[in-house]
Amino acid sequence: MNEFIINLHMHTTYSDGSGTHAEIVQAALLAGLDAVITTDHNVLVNGPAGYYQDGDRKVLLLVGEEVHDQTATPQKNHLLVIGAGRELAQLASETQRLVDGVLKSGGLAFIAHPVDPAAPAFGEPDISWEKWEVKNFTGIELWNAMSEFKSLLKDHLRAAFYAFNPKLVARGPFPGALQKWDELLANGKRVVAVGGSDAHAFHVSLGPLRRTLFPYELHFRSVNTHIISDQSLVGEFDHDRRLILDALGDGHAFVGYDLPAATRGFRFSAQGKDGVAWMGDEIGVKEGVTFQIHLPQRAECLLLKDGKVIKTWHKREICTHITSEAGVYRVEVYIHYQGRRRGWIFSNPIYIKN
Repeated sequence: MNEFIINLHMHTTYSDGSGTHAEIVQAALLAGLDAVITTDHNVLVNGPAGYYQDGDRKVLLLVGEEVHDQTATPQKNHLLVIGAGRELAQLASETQRLVDGVLKSGGLAFIAHPVDPAAPAFGEPDISWEKWEVKNFTGIELWNAMSEFKSLLKDHLRAAFYAFNPKLVARGPFPGALQKWDELLANGKRVVAVGGSDAHAFHVSLGPLRRTLFPYELHFRSVNTHIISDQSLVGEFDHDRRLILDALGDGHAFVGYDLPAATRGFRFSAQGKDGVAWMGDEIGVKEGVTFQIHLPQRAECLLLKDGKVIKTWHKREICTHITSEAGVYRVEVYIHYQGRRRGWIFSNPIYIKN
């Protein structure tokens, strides 16, 4: 299987980011990414999508959009639109119509920062997703790096501390986001999880202090979405764009926090009478199914069934488990970094059916 590292959900000078597409590409090249997906607020930027190369390094830039109703107060219910190929912000006032429009256009619709708490000290409102009655969206942004940072901004002193110590921020997806995802899965919905940086590279000042909050390159070395595919990227735009969109839509991916240690090489599969299933796939349980989990290094690994932990391994690289029960199975992996247990890997589910 081939693995590609994607960073998605980021903003440029076309909305509220500080960097150009060219600067984002350069940061992605330095971070060793395979692709980045920009998502400016309520504007689909035409022109910059394509392959960019620097020496023997190259990166694919795709352009999406983060759409929300700008007339609402507060402006909640942000949707990441990827691969639709046309402007859809005009549909933002009716969320279901927006999702339907994305799917009709052949795109993917991911609920952005489903949990995004307020930061009153900085006048930032809660912009969590509320319209859970919406149907047929592709998935959710399980881990949003900037929302996590925002949740720590209790006062200006702590804001300055984390601004100068960004490696101490990330701990994992919000428990509420994990709980909601498991709830959706338990209700029989196929919901793909992705990780987003929500990179802006804000230039901020606090008295005499000047700082770029989370430069793009730092974001691109942190919370990423890793795609698994039996196909290879070939360097041709249309082919590789379709490969990435199909893999994301099918849930052939995991969320990895690559700053403590590279998550490249993680694999989660299930083998049964019907063959082998990977993340996002379905397989029958008849005659039993064997899960195989391969970690890039020794770590704490949890196997969950229908949102409940059923097996935990400590300091293991290879973990196996046999089941004869149908359910939705996924993996969480934790690592110790900067003095704290932190989320490292969150897989998409394998669906075991009777």
